Amino acid sequence: MRYFVILISLGLTACVEEPVNGRTAYLESCAGCHGADATGSGPAAGGLATTPPDLTSIAARNGGVFPRDQVMSTIDGLDRGAHFSTAMPEFGAGDLGEAVIVENDGLGTPVPLKLLALTDYLEGLQR
Repeated sequence: MRYFVILISLGLTACVEEPVNGRTAYLESCAGCHGADATGSGPAAGGLATTPPDLTSIAARNGGVFPRDQVMSTIDGLDRGAHFSTAMPEFGAGDLGEAVIVENDGLGTPVPLKLLALTDYLEGLQR
């Protein structure tokens, strides 16, 4: 998959933000429930009705393939099945930062940088 960085800005002046770090985004937004090691054992997991899934085995549960689009849709909150806990926030309802254009089969789709970095980080955790 190729992606081109095209920042979408509403301001008249350019500003340079720090690069988005997927690990940092994960630790800030996900580790409380999924754990720092992404195995579903975060400090808030015990208080949830549904145990958070092990995020290091997403590819293993999907025939060895990491389903990038599905993972991004789940994080964003756009496309979730009925089996998802309502405790999982819809991160797309908040600020996921500036967007880049992700090209897939000739189509360009704007994707927030934080969502892309977080997805890349989770893909790198797969066992």
